[in-house]
Amino acid sequence: MQASGRNAGLGLALVSAFAFGGSGVAAKPLIEAGLDPLHMVWLRVAGAALVLSPLAWRHRGLLLRRPALLAGFGLIAVAGVQAFYFASLSRIPVGVALLLEYLGPALLLGYIRFVQRKPVTRGAAAGAAVAVVGLACVVEIWAGLSLDPLGVLFGLAAACCQAFYFVFADQGADADDAPDPLGVIAYGMLVGALVMTVIARPWEIDWQVLGGQASVGGTMVPAPVLLAWVVLVATVFAYLAGVVSVRRLSPQIAGVVAFLEAVVATVFAWILLGEHLSTWQIVGGGLVLGGAFIAQSSRQAPATAPAAAVAATEHDRAAPDREPSPAAKG
Repeated sequence: MQASGRNAGLGLALVSAFAFGGSGVAAKPLIEAGLDPLHMVWLRVAGAALVLSPLAWRHRGLLLRRPALLAGFGLIAVAGVQAFYFASLSRIPVGVALLLEYLGPALLLGYIRFVQRKPVTRGAAAGAAVAVVGLACVVEIWAGLSLDPLGVLFGLAAACCQAFYFVFADQGADADDAPDPLGVIAYGMLVGALVMTVIARPWEIDWQVLGGQASVGGTMVPAPVLLAWVVLVATVFAYLAGVVSVRRLSPQIAGVVAFLEAVVATVFAWILLGEHLSTWQIVGGGLVLGGAFIAQSSRQAPATAPAAAVAATEHDRAAPDREPSPAAKG
């Protein structure tokens, strides 16, 4: 049962990485068509909140049982990552901002080891180190070595928020009344949408952009189709699969597998948007894949294995009584 749960978790983590990684190829054409980046983020989060609102009503008991978890997930894992990443992006090169954000899984290992005082597997640590080096090659960090200090600070803040995404996803998984991941995601999106409304000011959106078309690799695609992809696949499906994968694996292993998101985004941009892949990016992609393989091949640390096993059991036990998840999350 534990082996099957781990395999299912790995599969969901990979699906989540592909879904998250595919957001850029749909969002970038909309931004190039005239949509403000922050407005794109608001549409993404608010759209997901709308889609998941029936699940929020179904799991409304979480508002009394886990208010801090729901608020933390929405503020930090949803709105925090987005807001700090875009703030960083406005001051430093895209590749460097992306690298800083994806230091989150590495920071997560430090949090588990030194704050939670739980053992971290050597495989996870080694995999994270290899993946960070690979990611530096993928984003070609040497192309942006003159950095704005505040931009770097924003990027590191995004990384911290991303690390806590995995912490919140695993929160309470080893308890008898483990919060349903569908409910956590639904309320997280609702909270995130409220926060992003203040930041993005959606009343200034150029709605004409969404009524037209955008170019994807020279092919004109209706803007609503691209927006639907971002909301349904790259947000709802991706977040749900990611949270369930953390429950099935562990935060440290799922975090390292998440490095693949940047590689998937780069490959998708190469295939669909015609963006060139350099030799170093190809090498970096191989290193990230290798790091993820090293991490998931390692045996889970004893202190975290029971939590993952209990989470898998609780998920299987509750499955017939709740709405089927899209991956059943991404």
